[in-house]
Amino acid sequence: MKKEILTTEKIHEIIGLAWADEVSFDAIKQVVGFTEKQVIAVMRANLKPGSFKVWRARVSGRKAKHEVRLTPKRQNTYQSIFSSNDE
Repeated sequence: MKKEILTTEKIHEIIGLAWADEVSFDAIKQVVGFTEKQVIAVMRANLKPGSFKVWRARVSGRKAKHEVRLTPKRQNTYQSIFSSNDE
């Protein structure tokens, strides 16, 4: 995989999406093109160690971070969040 040079804005966008409870890793991949592993690497490189540990504890095993595991109601809520941004 080719390494991409990240701008400060893209790093902030990835971090913001990763912290959001209602945004899954699948959605992050659609928006910025980063896989779950890549998001974790960005978070690890750009957060303080304590902040990274808190974030990992929040998302580890969390259903909302994996679109496949979301209930239909949560998927619809998530889809409306991104569809309103497209307008």
